[in-house]
Order: sequence, then C-alpha cells, then structure tokens
Amino acid sequence: MAARPHAQDPMLARKARLAAGVMAGTAILWLGAQALGAAMGWPVRFVFLFDFAALAALFWALVVTFQIWRARQSAGHGGE
Repeated sequence: MAARPHAQDPMLARKARLAAGVMAGTAILWLGAQALGAAMGWPVRFVFLFDFAALAALFWALVVTFQIWRARQSAGHGGE
C-alpha cells in the first residue's frame, strides 16, 4: 500500500532546501573569505570572525536538519 503524502511534506522539503542552501553557501563563502584574507594579509583575529560565522550558520543548519528528521519520524508513526 502506498504511503499517503502528509500535509507537512512541502514545508519540510522547503526547510530542507533552505538548510542545504545555507550549508553550501556557507562553505563557498567561508572558502572565499579564507582565500581573500590570506591574499590581503588580514590579521588572524579578523579571519576568525568568518570561522565563527560559518560555525554559527552550520550549527543552525544542523538544528533545522534535526527538526526535519524529528518531524518525519513523528509523521511516520502517526495514525498507521
């Protein structure tokens, strides 16, 4: 028997695309900031700001991914 689509699926898919975009964009921006900082001779303290911003963005994406996982787990157990 085919599983019925849940009403939450489009919202969860949107959140997953957003989290994936944040992860990919963070990696690209972080690499660019590291290269730019090295090329321009920025102080290490300033370059660490990009590291912390990247960590914050990746942590946010991890939290959103965990929320998506939990929502899918609870939707799979409801009413079946």
